[in-house]
Amino acid sequence: MSTAQPLNSIESMVLSALERLIQVVAQLRSPTDGCPWDLAQTPETLIPYVIEEAYEVVDAIRQGSQEAIADELGDLLLQVVLQAQIASETGSFDLKDVAEGITQKLIRRHPHVFGDVEVQSVEEVHQNWEQIKAAEESGEVQRLTPRLNRYARSLPPLMAGMKISQKAAAAGFEWENVDGVWQKFHEELAEFQQAIASESKANQQAELGDLLFTLINLARWHGLDPAEALQGTNQRFVQRFAQVEAGCDRPFRPTLWTNWKRCGRRQRQIWRVEIRL
Repeated sequence: MSTAQPLNSIESMVLSALERLIQVVAQLRSPTDGCPWDLAQTPETLIPYVIEEAYEVVDAIRQGSQEAIADELGDLLLQVVLQAQIASETGSFDLKDVAEGITQKLIRRHPHVFGDVEVQSVEEVHQNWEQIKAAEESGEVQRLTPRLNRYARSLPPLMAGMKISQKAAAAGFEWENVDGVWQKFHEELAEFQQAIASESKANQQAELGDLLFTLINLARWHGLDPAEALQGTNQRFVQRFAQVEAGCDRPFRPTLWTNWKRCGRRQRQIWRVEIRL
């Protein structure tokens, strides 16, 4: 079993930098000479910043800029420290509790590293992780529904849909083959079209959700990531729009034909691809 080793100089510098960050955040939250904006924040008001910073970390990683990754990770780390600071002020928990909690969790769930368990593959590691996690949650019979509810509440919709469908399929709630998924897709598409034609906005919204969830299941069956797919499409559209806009002599206006006349031949070709004129 691994044991703690004396800190080297680099580790000491890292801890020193973290300590300084903790001190700065505590100063910002000081009732006597802190920052009014920071003092006004609550765990709930900071939720949009947690989400925004997490997505900006993802974007920086995709862009491959190490400088941007380090910068965005710092912004995300601030959100962790700030949440812990606010909680510590009411005695709920502090950053020590957060760090100790995740450290102990990692040790418990890696018995092949910190214990005597032997594994031969990544799949065995995953199986051990799930078994240990289930044992931690309670000694009662484990139901899947609470976990699916947690995914639905906490994850971005596309990610939640994929996670929910994966877990349900693993539990046996699955089509026999992909043909059944395609049949379901066409059924949901027809129901969505019917809702658009003659039903209420609430029904239209519900049918759109059913259609999107079926598309997520199709993606799962074909080994595709719907969130990555949509991210790529968004980026490609922006790039093509930038080409069209760059070739126009004046800014766009919300009138299709006016914009069309202002664009050059190359830009019109791109435009036709995008909106099928």
